[in-house]
Order: sequence, then C-alpha cells, then structure tokens
Amino acid sequence: MRLANRFGVFFSAMLGLVTPAVAQHSPVLVELFTSQGCAACPPADKILDTLADREDVIALALHVDYWDYIGWTDSFGQAKFSKRQKDYARSKGRASVYTPQMIIGGIDEVKGSAQAQVMGAIATHLSVSVTDSDVRLTLTGQPGSQIQIEAVAANGLSYAAEVQLVRYRDSELVEILGGENGGRSVVYRNIVTSWDVIGTWDGVRPFQHSVQVQGDDPVVVVIQEQGQGPVLATARRR
Repeated sequence: MRLANRFGVFFSAMLGLVTPAVAQHSPVLVELFTSQGCAACPPADKILDTLADREDVIALALHVDYWDYIGWTDSFGQAKFSKRQKDYARSKGRASVYTPQMIIGGIDEVKGSAQAQVMGAIATHLSVSVTDSDVRLTLTGQPGSQIQIEAVAANGLSYAAEVQLVRYRDSELVEILGGENGGRSVVYRNIVTSWDVIGTWDGVRPFQHSVQVQGDDPVVVVIQEQGQGPVLATARRR
C-alpha cells in the first residue's frame, strides 16, 4: 500500500429497438484508485480484472496522477480522479489517500489488494433486499447515440443527489518503462476516461435527462448522495 501525503425509455422500448437497462437491484459500484507508478497496485489491478465482466458489479479503475513524479507518468492518470479520491477522504474525516484503494458503494473503504475484504464488502452490498432500495434508475439508448436517463425515488429522498455520467475503456496493454513498475507489461481493465456530474436531483420529483454520447465506449450512470456520500443507484449500457 502506498500512502500519499495530505492534499498532497420508454420511447425506444415502444419502438422495439432497445431494451432499457433498469436498475432493479443496482450493480454494486466498485472504484479502484490505482496508478501505473505504484508497485503495490498490480495485485489490485488483477482483482479488478476478475470483477470487470460481472453484471452485478460495475468495477471501474480510476488512475490517479499523484505518483507521476516518481519516475513514470501514468498514461491514464487524471487530476480529477485524484480529487475524487481526496474528496472521499475528506468526507470520511481523513487527511490522506493511498493506492491501491477500493471504495465500494461509496461507503466501504478497502485496501485494493485485500481480495477477501473486497469480495466480502461486495457480497454485503448485494445482500441488501431490493425493497430497501429507494431509487429506480433506467437508461435507454446505446453508446454512440442519445442516452435517456430516468430516476425515481419510491419514497422520496431527504437530501440532494448528483447524477454522474462515466465513460470507460474496456482494456489496454501498457508497457511500463520507468518508475516502480518499470519493465512490466500490464493489461488494465475498465479504465475510466471521464467522470462528470450532469445534474443535481432533489430526489422528490422524477429525474429525466437526455445526453448525447460519442463513441462506442460503455456508459455508466451513477446516482450518489451529494458530498461523496453513498451510491444510491447505478446502471450501464455497453
């Protein structure tokens, strides 16, 4: 584990063209904060690989940029992903971040290479009854076209939520030529390329939004309590 210093649908279904992706029991969101320049990260990257194709999990790799100074610049690293991890730390009262780290469901923090803990946390989230979930999320459309987003909170929410749009690349082989992993070839999976807030939802009225997405990369929508809180619903089109 490497520790960083302090901050340092409906309409297309009617046409019979596309079956909407409806989050009855939302897939569990697993966020891996990782870096090509971190010697402790490859085992966590392998765990994410085992999760990448599961339908009941949306496993995403967010490559941070705060290790770029130690000899290798992560080709996927983005400052906004480092900020997302630091925002999680702030929300949980911590002053530091580390890699590899997994955040599960926006709640549980687990060392990314601790496979038993990762799988246990995922299983716990999956065991929650569907009837305990307030938010129903529906996506209609496909990558490369217009995506329709619909969300309804059965009993209403008492707080604001953010609706976030995520794009990711399925896999890429990287030859790492320097830094702590110099000389290694690593296949990375579910590499996040963008993560944007596209709306704020009061959780009372139904949320409806259309967004045009370019390219064939998968589309994920995440509804999360504002302020890096718990993930309320997820859905994916790929």
